[in-house]
Amino acid sequence: EELRQYLKTPTFDNWQWEDAEIMVLLQVMFTDLDFISSFNIEPEALQHFLFEVYRRYNNIPFHNFQHCFCVTQMMYGLIWLTDLRNKLENIDLLIMMTSAVCHDLDHTGYNNAYQINARTELALRYNDISPLENHHCAVAFQILSSPSGAQCDSYCTSWFRLCSNCRCILATDMTRHNEILNKFKSILPAFDFTNKEHKDLVRALMMILIKVSDISNEARPMEVAEPWLDCLLQEFFNQSDVEKLEGLPVSPFMDRDKVTKPSSQIGFIRFVLLPLFMELANLFPCLESNLPVLPSAASIFLYQQ
Repeated sequence: EELRQYLKTPTFDNWQWEDAEIMVLLQVMFTDLDFISSFNIEPEALQHFLFEVYRRYNNIPFHNFQHCFCVTQMMYGLIWLTDLRNKLENIDLLIMMTSAVCHDLDHTGYNNAYQINARTELALRYNDISPLENHHCAVAFQILSSPSGAQCDSYCTSWFRLCSNCRCILATDMTRHNEILNKFKSILPAFDFTNKEHKDLVRALMMILIKVSDISNEARPMEVAEPWLDCLLQEFFNQSDVEKLEGLPVSPFMDRDKVTKPSSQIGFIRFVLLPLFMELANLFPCLESNLPVLPSAASIFLYQQ
């Protein structure tokens, strides 16, 4: 019980757990939110789904299965902290959790800028429009719509219909950050959870929640957040090394000759993460007291280094 309560908090430490244990923790989250009974999902079908997800995360420094877990765990924690179980439909919660689990499926370790500049197969396939995020969606759809054996009934009756709704994964494309944040800010004054007709408002909230969950490492305790920064910089530097070898444009924030840990984080926290968390806290004031590890604390620590 102590572990189940800890799993609902933004201070959860992913580094204590192996992948096999994480698979069990993901099952606990889906079960605790009553998805198993509400959508008639057999436990074997959930295990099959999570294993297929696990197989499609690559062994790269940052965008890997551990990152998938952290994003899903933060989404799970936010659902409990903000009492969304009593504010949104169960299907919306299932969409958000499934999107979190699937949001970086088969990530290559090279971002959209590289995909476009290198004219990769993904960039060509998606006409340079969010190549990675579209690919993550496509892989998620493939998993959800390709059941096998005993899992067929559960998939077909529950998760298959999510395929058209998991597109909130596309919100994780950082080039759309300002667009999505500004839209959320514009509709915030009219937000009404009691109005079931406010589908556009709910959809905007779902996109904000997956964005917050995706970039939430800096809102965790420093001993959890800092190793993730090391992993992210390793992935960035790997990309910039390849870009230099291939004669492609190098993103300044990825260049190992120009970037330091403090410089990589201060601007990101100030201009991306804090505004996002502040707008969400405007809708859910409870977050201010339930997120004791403020992003600004990480900023101050890194600046002092």
